[in-house]
Amino acid sequence: MTKKDPQEIISEFRQHVNMSNKELEDWLKTEKSQEVGWNPEGGESKGHQSGRYICELLPKKDSDFTDEDLQHMTHVNAYCKRHLAQRPNNVEDSKWRYSLMNWGHDPTK
Repeated sequence: MTKKDPQEIISEFRQHVNMSNKELEDWLKTEKSQEVGWNPEGGESKGHQSGRYICELLPKKDSDFTDEDLQHMTHVNAYCKRHLAQRPNNVEDSKWRYSLMNWGHDPTK
């Protein structure tokens, strides 16, 4: 298995995450952001947790990313690719959109 180039991972991450840090932080404070996603134990959803981590990643310089950061970026990239392929007819007020927004991607932008 070939390891993906870190710069490719970062570039793809920056393409997928189209919300600013402030937009994402503000979004994560809303009820709608907490109403979507998978939370097997009834707590914070995986997407909401991811959004909080993305807020930590956005201000970093490329040279400051750790292996853990790159691993999470890879996870974000895969999530966005998968979910963007499942676009519903009604995007604006959909759980699909809200879930993607928890991962830093607003499909209406």
